[in-house]
Amino acid sequence: MADEKQSAIAPAVDATHNEAREVPSKPGSHQDISIPPPRPPGWMYKGFKVFGHELWYASPLFQLLLVAVVCFMCPGMFNALSGLGGGGQVDHSAQDDANTALYSTFAVVAFFSGSIANKLGVRLTLSFGGLGYVIYIASFFSYNHNQNHGFVVFAGAFLGVCAGLLWTAQGTIMMSYPTEDMKGRYISWFWIIFNLGAVIGSLIPLGQNINKVAGPVTDGTYIGFLVLTLIGAILALMICDVDKVQREDGSKVIMMKNPSWITEFKGLFETITSAPWVVLLFPMFFASNTFYTYQSNNMNGSQFNTRTRALNNTLYWLAQIFGAIIVGYALDFAGARRSVRAKSSFVMLIVLTMAIWGGGYAWQKDQPTREETAEEGFVMVDWTDGGKKYVGPMFLYMFYGFYDAAWQTCIYWYMGALSNSGRKAANLAGFYKGLQSAGAAVFWRLDGLKKPFDTIFGATWGLLGGALLIAAPVIWMKIQDTVALEEDLKFSDETAAEVAGAEGAAGQAQPETVAVGASSETAKAVV
Repeated sequence: MADEKQSAIAPAVDATHNEAREVPSKPGSHQDISIPPPRPPGWMYKGFKVFGHELWYASPLFQLLLVAVVCFMCPGMFNALSGLGGGGQVDHSAQDDANTALYSTFAVVAFFSGSIANKLGVRLTLSFGGLGYVIYIASFFSYNHNQNHGFVVFAGAFLGVCAGLLWTAQGTIMMSYPTEDMKGRYISWFWIIFNLGAVIGSLIPLGQNINKVAGPVTDGTYIGFLVLTLIGAILALMICDVDKVQREDGSKVIMMKNPSWITEFKGLFETITSAPWVVLLFPMFFASNTFYTYQSNNMNGSQFNTRTRALNNTLYWLAQIFGAIIVGYALDFAGARRSVRAKSSFVMLIVLTMAIWGGGYAWQKDQPTREETAEEGFVMVDWTDGGKKYVGPMFLYMFYGFYDAAWQTCIYWYMGALSNSGRKAANLAGFYKGLQSAGAAVFWRLDGLKKPFDTIFGATWGLLGGALLIAAPVIWMKIQDTVALEEDLKFSDETAAEVAGAEGAAGQAQPETVAVGASSETAKAVV
C-alpha cells in the first residue's frame, strides 16, 4: 500500500513561483497535473489575456508593468532632460547646483526610505515620489523665462526627497515580486519601458530643435515633459499595495504583517548586521550614477550643438534598451546555475569597463578642455560633420548607454539574488539609491566647481574599476543557486503557510511535499 501511495504522487515544480511541490498524477497517465488555485473574488483578480498570457490587476507582472509606465513618465522624462546637458540650458550652472541639491537630499532620504516604504506601502510611497518630477520640470520651464536659479535648486532638493521614495518602491516591486528564475527578465522588462520613456522624451527636443544649433531648448520641450510627468504622478495612485499581490500559484510577497516605525527602522539595521558582507557592494552602489555627469555635461553638453545633443540623447537611451534586453535575459539563462551566471556577469562587467571606458579615454584625451569650450566663438560638433569628428563619438556615446544598462541590471539582479523578501528588498533598494545618489552628488559638485573634463573622466573610470574589485568576494561567494523560504522568513513576521498560498499550505499537511523556496531550476523532492 505504501508503494501504491508513493506511485500516485508525482513531483512537480511550479515554474511561476520558487516552489517545488507534489501533486497527484492523472490516473492511468505519467503526466503531472498543475492546477492554479482559485484567486480571491474582486476586480483585482479577474484575469484577462495579453498575447496569450493571462494577467490580472494584482498580478506581479501587471504591477511591474504599471510601475514601469510611471517611471516611463517621470524619471524617464527627467533622464531625457538631463541628457540634453545643462537641463536644456546653455549655462550648466543651474542644473549642476540643482543636481547637487537633488542627490544630497536623495542620499539621505533613500537610506531610510526602505523603512518608509515598508510602513506606508508601495502605493503611497510611489505616488508621493512622482510629484517631485513635475515640479523639477516646471522649474526649468520657469528658468527659461526668468532665470530663477533659486527655484531650480529648491526643485532639485525636493525631487531628491521624492525620488528616494519612488525608486525604493520601484526596487521593492522589481526585486521581490518575481520568482527567482524570472528576476533578470523582470528587470529587463522594466528597464525597456522605463528607458523607452527617455527615448520618446528625447525625440521631443530633437523634433523641437531640429534646426537649432545654439541656445537653450524651446518652451515646447519643457511643456511636453511637464504634461507627461504629471500623467505619471497621477498614474502612480493606481498601484496596489503589496499585500494584495498574488502570484499564479496563490503565493504572496514576503513582508511584515504589522509593520511599525520601530520594527522598520530596526529592520533597516538588521539588513546589514545579519549580512555585514553586503557593505562590499556599497562602492558599486556609489559608482552607479557617477558617470552621468561626465557623459551628459562634459561630453554631450559641452562638445555638441543643441540638435546633435538631442540626437545623441535619443541614441543613448535606445542603447540602454538593447543593453537591458541582452543582459537581463542572459542573467535568467536556464542552462547554467545562478551562481555561475553571477560570476559570468561579473566578468562581463570587468571586460565592458575596460573596453568601453578605454575607448572613451582614447577619445577624451584629444578633446578641447573646459576652458576652450567656454570661449566665445567655440564651434560645437554637428551631426553633419560626420567621420571621426562625429560618427566615432556617436557610437561611443551609445556604448556608454549600453554600459549603464548592464551595470544597473546586474546590481539589481545581485540584490534580488540575495533575498526574495519584499521587506529586505526595500531596504537594499534604499541603500542602493542612497549611496548611488551620494556618488552622483559628489560628481555633480565636481562639475559645478569646473574641474577639468579629464579629471572627472579619470575619477569616474577609476571608481568603477575599484568598485568591481571590492564587490568581487560577494559575487563569487555569497550568491547561491537559491534562497530557502525559511531564510527569507527570518526577516518577517509571516509564516510559510501565509506566503505559500493555498497550494503551499495544503502541501504542508502532506508528508510527500518539497521545500518551498527553491527555484524551478534547483528544486529537489523531499522523501
